[in-house]
Amino acid sequence: MVVKTLHDKGLRSEHCYTAAFASIGLTVLSWAGSLQAEEKGLARADRWGIFVGEWAPTFFGLGLALAKYED
Repeated sequence: MVVKTLHDKGLRSEHCYTAAFASIGLTVLSWAGSLQAEEKGLARADRWGIFVGEWAPTFFGLGLALAKYED
């Protein structure tokens, strides 16, 4: 039902795959940026990288669900 609603609103699997790959790049950037900007050090930077890194599997999964729906 959620996948059908997203598909009807114009979201396609390619959009989700693009978002997944972008989030992988954003993971590296957020980790590096947090490492430089935060005074908390490596532990805080790692947490930022992990937080953003968890988005990629979600987008890939949604992309797969949409691709299956598009067939």
